[in-house]
Amino acid sequence: MRGWIIVNGFLYTNKFSEITQMFTEAADRQRVILDVKSNTEIYTGIFEIDRSVKKPDFVLFWDKDIILARYLELAGIPVFNSSSAIEICDDKRKAYTAFLKAGLPIPLTISAPMTYENIGFSSLKFVKPIIQKLGYPVILKEAFGSFGDQVYKVDDPKTLKRMLLELQKTPFLFQKYISTSHGQDVRVQVVGGKVIASMRRFSDKDFRANITYGGSKEKFEPDEKARALAIAACKAVGCDFGGVDLLFAEKGFVVCEVNSNAHFKNLYDCTRVNAADAVIEYIVAKVNR
Repeated sequence: MRGWIIVNGFLYTNKFSEITQMFTEAADRQRVILDVKSNTEIYTGIFEIDRSVKKPDFVLFWDKDIILARYLELAGIPVFNSSSAIEICDDKRKAYTAFLKAGLPIPLTISAPMTYENIGFSSLKFVKPIIQKLGYPVILKEAFGSFGDQVYKVDDPKTLKRMLLELQKTPFLFQKYISTSHGQDVRVQVVGGKVIASMRRFSDKDFRANITYGGSKEKFEPDEKARALAIAACKAVGCDFGGVDLLFAEKGFVVCEVNSNAHFKNLYDCTRVNAADAVIEYIVAKVNR
């Protein structure tokens, strides 16, 4: 069996290259040829432009070039995760809508009203009822962002007004601050409807638990309810596999997000469970079926 792993041709960091290596090594262990291809090598229309390009048996899509993922699907190639799942996970507004539709517990979330780039927010009257409901501190999240970037904790009206003016041309949402999860969360790796590993991330330096912002990690065993919630969150956004972030609520957990392209190197370092092996095994089994 031969597959492609699609990566971004303009993003050159160790964080991405080490994941690519983990996948290629996992594929080799399972006697699968996994060719690394960038979205500058494989592009929409390539099968029509270059008839010599042979279609792979599957594509492991490790990028957010949704149009390309959709093109490969239209070419009849199984794509993991699907273009739809990547698109939903990439836009936090769509993800929270999917969680709501599935009836999953989430922090109270309100999308900022859409405006136009040449207009912005001509009035901030819409903010008052939102803050009355959510209170301070309030979390602002840009719709698109990774590794805890573009997430802001706002403590007072003056800061909120400044942030609104900065974000007015950027899609974002308001979210209730979950004080019981300040500086901590749980990352649960789900593959094929099963939890394969999890860890608690924690920080005394930032309200975000992300290791990128100096957080630490430890192995964590979620209870059955937490495991079921992580699996349900993956299913809600249509992911075959993903890294699910759960927040500590007063009772149990609430869903924070699902990462369709979760960087699991830290999870491996913490638990010694290699998610790449589980993902490749799952893809091979599904393609063979």
